[in-house]
Amino acid sequence: QLQLVESGGGLVQAGGSLRLSCAASGRTLSSYPMAWFRQAPGKEREFIAGIKWTGASALYSDSVKDRFTISRDNAKNTVYLQMNSLNPEDTGVYCCAVAPAGLLSRRVTDYTYWGQGTQVTVSP
Repeated sequence: QLQLVESGGGLVQAGGSLRLSCAASGRTLSSYPMAWFRQAPGKEREFIAGIKWTGASALYSDSVKDRFTISRDNAKNTVYLQMNSLNPEDTGVYCCAVAPAGLLSRRVTDYTYWGQGTQVTVSP
């Protein structure tokens, strides 16, 4: 069974950086698109970034474009999210997810497997 474990979250001041990792076990991820979603307190889960299995194509939400970079290492079964120029609006629980149907999408419902998430808190 596929399991996803996120790490790298924490408390950072505005303007700082963090790098999140999502490690998978139980199944190779090399054929599936993967994505990061964020859920802030009192808000719905929102798409942040996604990447095709080749790593050649990525999608970003407008709120993080040019600040965040998603990447993957299929040999390590891991996807990363480099977050720069963080601001308090980036605070939330960040979860990685896998789309087994093979479609890189912004929709929560297209992703079947989810990690538990890692907390990111950005102070002013």
